[in-house]
Amino acid sequence: MRIQQAIQTLLDSAPLLRDASVSGNVRVLASLLGPAFRGFVQRRGKGVSSTDISVGYEASFNWSYGRDDPDMARLYQLAKTSQWNATTDLDWSREVDWGDPTMPLLPDSWMPTSTLPLWDRLSEKERATHRHGFVCWMLSQFLHGEQGALFAASQITEAVPWLDAKLYGSTQVADEGRHVEVFHAYLTQKLEKLYEVNDNLYVVIDAIMSDGRWDMKFLGMQIMIEGLALGAFGSIRQVTSEPLLKDVLRSVITDEARHVHYGVLALSKFYREGVEERARHEREDWAFELSLLLRNRFLAHEFYDEFYAHHMTRREWDKLILASDLMGFFRRTMFKRVVPNLKRIGLLTPRVRPRYAALGLLEYEHGRSASELTPSDLLDEA
Repeated sequence: MRIQQAIQTLLDSAPLLRDASVSGNVRVLASLLGPAFRGFVQRRGKGVSSTDISVGYEASFNWSYGRDDPDMARLYQLAKTSQWNATTDLDWSREVDWGDPTMPLLPDSWMPTSTLPLWDRLSEKERATHRHGFVCWMLSQFLHGEQGALFAASQITEAVPWLDAKLYGSTQVADEGRHVEVFHAYLTQKLEKLYEVNDNLYVVIDAIMSDGRWDMKFLGMQIMIEGLALGAFGSIRQVTSEPLLKDVLRSVITDEARHVHYGVLALSKFYREGVEERARHEREDWAFELSLLLRNRFLAHEFYDEFYAHHMTRREWDKLILASDLMGFFRRTMFKRVVPNLKRIGLLTPRVRPRYAALGLLEYEHGRSASELTPSDLLDEA
């Protein structure tokens, strides 16, 4: 019975397996099956203080020290002059009164449950508690994603073959460490609540960390996770009334814009130099599967377990979340970052376009890629 339940959990929680099987790309299925089993069935991110993930890749030493990539060199110079100190550049003396109805962490319209009759029966204090929990859940997933980005940036810096890219990568390691610091401080010192890593996000991190190919780490972290994070950070900054959270997200957005630009530059160069057809197909399929996983990352099951599991089934919850204005807004803002970047690096081909079209994502393909956007552009939009 336990085995049957585990298999059902895997099938229910991992659309990537069904999609990968339908596409017939055995290599994608093989690369994601292990992370999916560890994340969805073994749930290695739950109930533990740490998790070990085996990694396998080669560190590339560049003994010629050739500086032959002016675009990457300019990005490195920008990164050096854009560093900020999370301890001194943000005003941590500010009190965060998440129960103040005049300055909510999120407006009611952003709460997926605000359409339920139950929401109308809650007191203002209870609504504030639900808003607080939901924001803590979202920021907790950002924190876990930033830790994954910290480790991936370290690996990328070792593995990428070009010196200019290695030099820039060293600045991203510092950036990601700062992001872990600032989200952890805000969650533990100001909101005083931290959720465990979402299973979908764990699978994505596991897949990126355990893949030995440097360009797959770039694709998974720089293009997919960082691109989606840019959209999410901007969305929350746009609607929150909490001043310190606005400042935290503003600072992080300026870094993330460079990180996605870094991925676009490196992968455009690598794929332009020539990747065999089978390898390109694998990367196209892998990027699509990660899109599904990252979309499902926002189903907020950990929040559901705490607040709503006794009111509705998980299937009912998923239906509510997927149809909510919040999810629609997230999809628009997140994927309008990712899809143009996939097109720019050559992975939005006629072969995979129908899959993105079925999700309603092709409308974003004509947007500007990361290499055409500045941090100021992103902040203006947010």
